[in-house]
Amino acid sequence: MTSTEPSGALRPTKQRLAVAEALETYDGFHSAQEIHSRLDGAVGLATVYRTLTALAEAGVVDAMRSEDGETIYRRCSDTHHHHLVCRTCGRTVEVEGPAVERWTRTMAEENGFTDVSHTLEIFGTCTTCR
Repeated sequence: MTSTEPSGALRPTKQRLAVAEALETYDGFHSAQEIHSRLDGAVGLATVYRTLTALAEAGVVDAMRSEDGETIYRRCSDTHHHHLVCRTCGRTVEVEGPAVERWTRTMAEENGFTDVSHTLEIFGTCTTCR
């Protein structure tokens, strides 16, 4: 999110910019509470939650559920991708999945679905944590 967002995009408020900048300082996915802590009280927790939800809906950040059910967030690439997530340390790797994309299109067509989207997070243990 920049101060020159296109028309129809999220308005770059001071709070939204602060949350987006805090996300830039992290590697991997983090919870709203962790991001709120990084902001040292400059933005209220409820505002952090609302901002992260809005940023995720706008496609500015990725949001996913951790294995314990908590929503976690991170900034990442604009292209469609999937995630490999380490259960132990949270390390996340973005991967493309052409076979998954083909399978998704085939399943949608075979079942009469159009305008299909999907997300995929694969959880495992990275080489560092083994």
